[in-house]
Amino acid sequence: MNLAFLAPLLERQGPWASAYLETADVSEDAEAVRELQARDAASSLAGLGADEATCRAVRDALASVSRDDAGHAVFAAGGEVVLDVPLATPPPSPPRAFWAALPRIAPLLDHAGQDPTCLVAYVDRRGADLEMRGTHGRPTPAGSVAGRQWPIHRTGRADWSERHFQFAVENTWEENAARVAGTLAEDAERAHAGMVVLAGDPRERRAVHERLPEALREVTVESEHGARAAGSDDRLLDADVERARAERARAEAEEALERFHAARVLGSGGGNGRIDAAEGVPALVDAAREHRIAALLMRPGGADLHRDVWVGQEPDQVALRRTDSRALGAPEPAPARADDALLRSAAATGATAVPLPDPTTSPRQIPVGGLGALLRWPYEGTIPGGGVRPGE
Repeated sequence: MNLAFLAPLLERQGPWASAYLETADVSEDAEAVRELQARDAASSLAGLGADEATCRAVRDALASVSRDDAGHAVFAAGGEVVLDVPLATPPPSPPRAFWAALPRIAPLLDHAGQDPTCLVAYVDRRGADLEMRGTHGRPTPAGSVAGRQWPIHRTGRADWSERHFQFAVENTWEENAARVAGTLAEDAERAHAGMVVLAGDPRERRAVHERLPEALREVTVESEHGARAAGSDDRLLDADVERARAERARAEAEEALERFHAARVLGSGGGNGRIDAAEGVPALVDAAREHRIAALLMRPGGADLHRDVWVGQEPDQVALRRTDSRALGAPEPAPARADDALLRSAAATGATAVPLPDPTTSPRQIPVGGLGALLRWPYEGTIPGGGVRPGE
């Protein structure tokens, strides 16, 4: 999961109110129910010690969220809602509310939606319309590609005098396919899209697919549904896109676990003494302080996720002990959950988060306690701060 959308949470000071609410319409009185749920969430926050202004801000936000989404997560501090995240899957009911030093962001890995970010192209022989489907929220237009508009249609005649025209038409199609492929490659790189889905004209989408750079071609799929024409029904395409994203997310999780497992084996077996992965809260806290985490691996329900650490206002001010936090420059450290603290640190340094499968369904070894990381650069020998090689 790309964590860039959490940036607003890094710019404000806590304490934080966090609330998760199911918002999908299920009955005629859904609006009244939502108003009641919003009041209940605000009441729960008040009981946890939240100030009146922040409780009111959360209540008003939850009462007015869109009913088109499965749920919403709202984060507020200082009497103001800082971030409202539409959820792809409904959170548990009744609403959950949290008041803590850090925003309660870890549940987003379960409910915010499938990674990777996907670039969808509706192609025909004239060009393509593009849209982006991110980690959360609805599809957003991402521009269009206009190819040559003439000659675009073959004639019905097959005599010799028309052959040059037929060749010109096919050259137009090929040129337009190359132009679409080039734009997709540029846009995918710029948006850090993890995959591409091609919809529309069968011949043209195959031609575009063949012209993509090899690395992008390997994460591109074609859908038989969807069209560029205005008013087309794209519901079947939506299902194809989400299925493809889910399959890609599973593949990426398995790839991350394979790299993690390989790093553990090399680290524990001597080798060159380089440690490219870490697991367990002590080692991850050290890595977070040094901005070493490239990908944070998390298994929902892992025993270490709810372990307490100490944090300051800065994302890299995280420690196992209160005294260590003070040494890092945090004058008033506060306790926080390990999963939220590590996710905040990962978001601040441009790292990604990888939700891991249940260990009973994956052949790969899951990090101890449900928390692990692939590192930006390795440790040499033992890990600073009392950590040890993976496997020791």
